[in-house]
Amino acid sequence: MKAITISTQIKQPLQKVWDCFTLPKHITQWNFASPDWACPSATNDLKPGGKFSWRMEAKDGSMGFDFSGTYSEIQHGKLLRYALDDGREVSVKFEESGGSVLVTETFEPEHQNDVEMQRNGWQAILNNFKTHAEKVA
Repeated sequence: MKAITISTQIKQPLQKVWDCFTLPKHITQWNFASPDWACPSATNDLKPGGKFSWRMEAKDGSMGFDFSGTYSEIQHGKLLRYALDDGREVSVKFEESGGSVLVTETFEPEHQNDVEMQRNGWQAILNNFKTHAEKVA
């Protein structure tokens, strides 16, 4: 199945965007697709071979899962590459230009859900990230 690419432009300096994307205290503030979901916990060992686990749960307690995997490459402020626990590959690029940062995620879709649903879900999470990163002082 063909990889999916999504992106957003964030009006903040690169270091602030990077920190918001990688620090657990920020991840828990944005890592969910809709207001009826939450990210109650996040761990992030930001190094090649390091593992991450971001808990995503419905606020009503009806369901939840761990979004987790292992980093394969980290270029500080530029690139994250990781494999999810199910083996799918993901890359996240950070490109600074004119006082803002373009964040581009490319991921391999899973086979259980419709590709458009996956694109929309990941984009909704990235949009939450943008909102959070742009309000951080």
